[in-house]
Formats: sequence, C-alpha cells, structure tokens
Amino acid sequence: MKNNRLFAIIYLLLTNETMTAAELAAYFEVSTRTIYRDIDALSECHIPVYMSKGKNGGIRLLDNYKLDKALLSDEEQKQILFSLQSINKLEIDNTSIYEKLKQVFSKQDIDWFEVDFSVWSKSERHKKNFELLKKAVIAQQRITFNYHSTYGEYTKRYVNPYKLCFKHNAWYLYAYDNDKQAERFFKILRMKDIEISDEVFERKAAVVTFLQSNLPKYAPNLVHLQLLINKQQAYRIYDEFDEALVKINEHGDFMIDVEFPESEWIYGFILSFGNDVTVLSPEYVKAEVIARLKKSLNNYL
Repeated sequence: MKNNRLFAIIYLLLTNETMTAAELAAYFEVSTRTIYRDIDALSECHIPVYMSKGKNGGIRLLDNYKLDKALLSDEEQKQILFSLQSINKLEIDNTSIYEKLKQVFSKQDIDWFEVDFSVWSKSERHKKNFELLKKAVIAQQRITFNYHSTYGEYTKRYVNPYKLCFKHNAWYLYAYDNDKQAERFFKILRMKDIEISDEVFERKAAVVTFLQSNLPKYAPNLVHLQLLINKQQAYRIYDEFDEALVKINEHGDFMIDVEFPESEWIYGFILSFGNDVTVLSPEYVKAEVIARLKKSLNNYL
C-alpha cells in the first residue's frame, strides 16, 4: 500500500506542481505525519522532492522532473504505454490516462497494435452488439437476447455477461444463463435484439479464472475427425488447422487429425470443402456426410 501511495504522490505532484501536506493527507486519508514520512522516503530514493514554507509554499518536485528518471525502467514504461494503447484499440476509453502517462514518461507514440471488431461484410449490427456487450460486462448488468444455436434452435436468453472471448476467428460471450443455471458460450454473430437490463449481478471470483483453469470441466463433447483433403485446398489448410494436426501424404494431399465440438457446424464445415474432402473416420460422421450429399443431389433430380 505504501509503495502505491508513493507512486501516486509523484503522479499528483507532476500533475499539480505544488500540493500541501494537508491536501495530500486528505487525498490519501492518512495523517500529515504519514505524508512527511513518505516525502522522506522519496528523498531517500533520490526523488527530487522538496518542501517550501510561506504563502505559496508546499511540496513539489524539481522543474522538468520526469518519471523515467526514477521508479520505472525504460522497458517498464513502454510496457505500461503499450498495454494502455492496446486497451484503447479494444475500444475501451483510456485515452486520457494514456496521454497523461505518455507525457510523464516523455515517450512518443508507437502504433504497434490494431484490432478490428467488424466482420468482413462490414456488419453494423455486429459492431453495435459488441459495444452493447462490452458495456454490459463492464457495468455487470444482466442482458437479454435472441439466439440461433448450432442446432437451429431460436431461443430467448437471459444471462449474466462475464467475458468477451476471441476463439478461432470469432468473438464469443461467456455468460451465466439464468434459465439453465449454467455457464455458456454464445457466438456474438448469432445474437440478436440485445437489451441491457437495469439488474446488476455480482461477479463471482471463480469466473475470473474460468478460461484458464476450468475449461476441461465445461468443455463440450468432442468428435475426433480424420480427414483427407486434396492438395488443391492448400490455401485453406493452415488457416483452418494448426500445423501440428497436418500431415502430407505421398501424393501431396493433406491428412488431418483434429478434434472439434460435436455439433451441426461440423457437417457444414466438412461439406464446405466440396469434393476435395474425404472423411476417413469416425464412421457415423462419414455416413451422415454421405446422406447429406445424397439429399443435396436429390434437389437436382
């Protein structure tokens, strides 16, 4: 706590130039004696802080003092600014904090990070939905929306929005479904008519580490697929699959060994390769693909 207060005192003095011990004591809700001890501690760390008496007296730093001469290394300063810059790119407004610290550290802009939340089709609805969800997550407000599941179901959902997650080229909302009383992932593109309610929920500490520590417990059923994909599809292979899952046979075609959540999506994904894919296993997936291909053929007979 003391170290945090020392850092904050430096920032306040850089911002306000001169402050009295009483003003600092009131700000931190400590005694003036504690502030005087803090000033002594800063002086011992070679921070050029001094006190003057009189009408315009108070505590101040030497003119032109910059924080990069003291508590943080050049690398640490850049890491702080890069982090704030990345948050700004995520469209969370920290511009004022970023600009202030950039001046404190005497650093120039390094534009190293870019995020575009829009889909390739330039969907305004997707961008609007993302903004609504971001607002609800930060404010911890319950939301309602209509949702298209992978099984073709269209339902009304009432959830506590916990996190926005990016997974395999798509954004998801991780939330607690109040009707089903369970955690769920919702693909943002499938969410419609999002409304933020006035009800506030309490964020559970366990939720914060869900993705890192508890994912196997909540993971969906996985299907182990073995696929043979024609070399003509090379342009898609490394976009869709991790390199470790890909082997090339003697003909130059791709042997894929992968696990996906078992859902309707799998069949659409497989069929998207047209006649350039062969399902090697499992047998029930192979049979289902054959049945769907026959049904499609019947549409043209």
